[in-house]
Amino acid sequence: MPVSRFGVSLEEDLLKALDEYVKENNFANRSQAIRFLVEKNLVEKKWKCDNLVAGAVTLVYNAKKREIRSKLQDIEAENTEIILSSQIFHLTPENCLEIVAVQGPSFRLTELADQLIAVKGIQHGKLNMSKVE
Repeated sequence: MPVSRFGVSLEEDLLKALDEYVKENNFANRSQAIRFLVEKNLVEKKWKCDNLVAGAVTLVYNAKKREIRSKLQDIEAENTEIILSSQIFHLTPENCLEIVAVQGPSFRLTELADQLIAVKGIQHGKLNMSKVE
C-alpha cells in the first residue's frame, strides 16, 4: 500500500507526550505510533458499530478450583458460534492462563468477555479485539 507524507502541528506538551508514548511502547518513530493510534481508533469505532471483529479473551485463574473451570466451560459451551478455539497454559502449579479466540459482532464478544471475566475466582481478564476486514 502506498504511503503518503503530511505534516502535523502539535503543541509542545502534546509532542512531549507523543515522544514518551513512542519510547514507552518501543515504536521505531512517531509515524509508527501515529499509525497505531489511528488504527486503534478505527478498530474501537468498529466495536461501537457492532461490525464483525475477531479477538481474544485472556483469563488468569486458579486451576485447582474446579468450579471456576466448570463455570467457564458452561459459558463457552453456550457460545460456540463465536468461539473459534481456546487454550490453557499452566503458569504455576496453581495458576493458569486461558486464551479464548473469538470472532463475531463486537457486542457479542463484549458480552461473552464480560460473562467470563465475571466468574468468581477470575484473577485477571481482558478482551482484545481487532478488525476482520
